Amino acid sequence: MEAMTGKNLKIGDMLKEQGYLSDEDLQKALEVQKKEKGKRLGEVLIEQGYITESQMLEAMAVKMDCQVINVSSLTVEIEAVEKIPRQVAEKYCVLPVGMLGNSLQVIVNDPLNFYGLEDVRQITGMELTIFLSEKAPLLKAIHFYYAEVSAKEAANKANEATEAQNVEEMEVEEGDDDTPIINLLNSLIQRAYSTNASDIHIEPFEDKTSVRMRIDGTIVDYVTLKTNVHNSLIARIKILAELDIAERRSPQDGHFKVRQPEGYLNIRVSVIPTVFGEKAVLRLLAGNARIDNSNQFGMLDEDYQKLLRMLRSPNGIIYLTGPTGSGKTTTLYMILEELAKRNVNISTIEDPVEKNLPRVNQMQVNPLAGLTFDTGLRALLRQDPDIIMVGETRDSETASISVRSALTGHLVFSTLHTNDAASSAIRLKDMGLEPYLIANSLVGVVAQRLMRKVCQECCEERELTEEDANLIGASLADETLPRMVKKACGCPVCNNTGYRGRIAVHEIMTIDKEVRRMITESVQVEELKDYLLKKQEMKTLKQSALYYLRNGVTTVEEVVKVAYYEE
Repeated sequence: MEAMTGKNLKIGDMLKEQGYLSDEDLQKALEVQKKEKGKRLGEVLIEQGYITESQMLEAMAVKMDCQVINVSSLTVEIEAVEKIPRQVAEKYCVLPVGMLGNSLQVIVNDPLNFYGLEDVRQITGMELTIFLSEKAPLLKAIHFYYAEVSAKEAANKANEATEAQNVEEMEVEEGDDDTPIINLLNSLIQRAYSTNASDIHIEPFEDKTSVRMRIDGTIVDYVTLKTNVHNSLIARIKILAELDIAERRSPQDGHFKVRQPEGYLNIRVSVIPTVFGEKAVLRLLAGNARIDNSNQFGMLDEDYQKLLRMLRSPNGIIYLTGPTGSGKTTTLYMILEELAKRNVNISTIEDPVEKNLPRVNQMQVNPLAGLTFDTGLRALLRQDPDIIMVGETRDSETASISVRSALTGHLVFSTLHTNDAASSAIRLKDMGLEPYLIANSLVGVVAQRLMRKVCQECCEERELTEEDANLIGASLADETLPRMVKKACGCPVCNNTGYRGRIAVHEIMTIDKEVRRMITESVQVEELKDYLLKKQEMKTLKQSALYYLRNGVTTVEEVVKVAYYEE
């Protein structure tokens, strides 16, 4: 196998020199390679388990005098990325990351792919400085950075097109997939998907349109568009979501799907009129986000064991509570996926269906057709269900039917908007339910919040101060508080936010005889909380958050957001 230096370097000889491979293993791998024509020897060696990808890269790095790097911790120059077309980058698995004079710094997985590197050299007209990386993170980085490039290019082309045409609106034909506006929307969605953004905000102002994205719960500015682009972009969104293009004075809601390599991405659309035009928010209902402790519904072991005991109940109602965007539906879906492995009939009524679940019958609310939560729930009860999921308990009618369903032999799941677990009983009572019905139907309540995780690439350690302790609602003398905590700084890996990813924290109220008595007698919520903390030893949201602070997963500022709900 020829190397890029032309010295006929062979991967087998390199690995033997470094002590990673024996003559016997090499011969066996060569025999396999003969049968599987077209495969490179390095691929065969890794697939057969003779070496790891890391060992192969280290051997090549030593022999070829280059460096193995972690691509996720690099600062990547977008100008460098633009030097190589996306198709070429994906074909040869190469990512340009920086420029120094006439030298282009590139990361590759296979530096012995002489023809690919020569092709890149011809396209760019630059000399190449080679770095090595494992294939999976490199492919992910290529996808991420080229999504960024595509979105920026699409925005520039859309701005230029409106300027050239000098019109207030460009035509947006449904069948034409190559107009600047269609490319712009597709690129924005692709970029949001690649960064795990939950929402895209398209906001009109007097002299510009601002596009922002919500990443890890925080709004981040992304790109600015000219005002001429705005109406055409909104029109395209309306076409896809099957909304009324002519109606600009009333709010409208809809949804559409976009094909992704992992399947379809469901996008919920909300359009409202503002003083400078219509604002659109696109919510990406994707299942691609990485979840910590996903095998335990995103929970720590103690909370997971409590929930498992609840799930063994043959009937009753389990509520997940928390504000909008706290991950309640994601947790519910994980629970339903696990329950669907049993021999049970599961039916749901949702607004909207965010993810299609195997072996689960999902129904979507449609008010125009008369299908609301309460009418849908009544219909589900005639479908012989074992388990029912009601997307949200919004009113007394839905709450009443849910509770009565739980009392008549069904296991029911739903969500509520309350600040903590104990307040759920009071919320249901405010909806008009009789306390004895609540007490006899309730199996448990799970309160949930999402906290941002500090970026491990750029965070620094600092000492906990008295002010920090006061913000959390404690003092420095508290032995449960750590002495040293992480500080968010900001780097290219985390979009200079200091945070990367989120983690769920939980507070779980289980129902025993005493809790039932308290709910039936409508005791004050403070008395109920006192019992749960002292007798049940319930771990509060704040205590769960402090666990992650002690373990360097999050910061004081994030804990304060959770502790606020307990003030």
